[in-house]
Amino acid sequence: MIICVDIGNTNLYGGVFDKEKLLLQFRYPSTSSCTSDQLGVFFRNVLQENQLDPTEITAIAICSVLPSLNYSIRSAFIKYFAIDPLFLDATNIPELTIHCENPQEVGADRLANAVAATHYFPHQNLIIIDLGTATTFDVVSAQHLYLGGVIMPGIHTAMKSLYENTAKLAPVHIVRPKQIVGNTTTKNIQSGLYFSHLGAMREIMQKITHEVFRPEPVTVLGTGGFCYLFENENVFHKNIPDLVLQGLRLTLQKQVD
Repeated sequence: MIICVDIGNTNLYGGVFDKEKLLLQFRYPSTSSCTSDQLGVFFRNVLQENQLDPTEITAIAICSVLPSLNYSIRSAFIKYFAIDPLFLDATNIPELTIHCENPQEVGADRLANAVAATHYFPHQNLIIIDLGTATTFDVVSAQHLYLGGVIMPGIHTAMKSLYENTAKLAPVHIVRPKQIVGNTTTKNIQSGLYFSHLGAMREIMQKITHEVFRPEPVTVLGTGGFCYLFENENVFHKNIPDLVLQGLRLTLQKQVD
């Protein structure tokens, strides 16, 4: 079995695989104050609570956008699993050619998404939309060239900005509104968050398709914690919530092979 962990700005999102089968998914708050012991105990406990034996873990892959946590999580896996994890970056994914001015600054989670997307949708032009703390658009050609993308504030980040910078607007649950015009302040905010994000996604997708791929077809994939909100909006050809974990698994598998 292997463990794959995506260290995001808000959460650690992880999974346990037995070959290609995803046995378990878990989340844990990603704060720089986490110690290696806290993390190590958590990882062992989450396995044992799900009737999985920690001693059967043979390899670990990580992608991280939170450098302050990298030392602690690496130490946790070395101490509690006797495994030095693989950190995915631009140097260990030869299946992608990164056409960016500085490949090392591309987020490792975005690269993991691209690895999985090109594996499952080979020789297709791809736009990968990851809805998390930030909403990212990654553009990959049918020749497996990572061309770059777009970053915008995520839907939760936009909500947080509203209530932190206004006197009377409170946090709201992020939902898909039944109609665009709300009759309460809460519904106003929910509508604005949802439909502004939906409109931005459609506009950005259209511009990428026109500027980069026209007249060739494009496959659009949705992933990330908020992609489920938009699954009935005909934005994505396919939603794959665990795409980043699949990219880590594939990268680790190729390293072993």
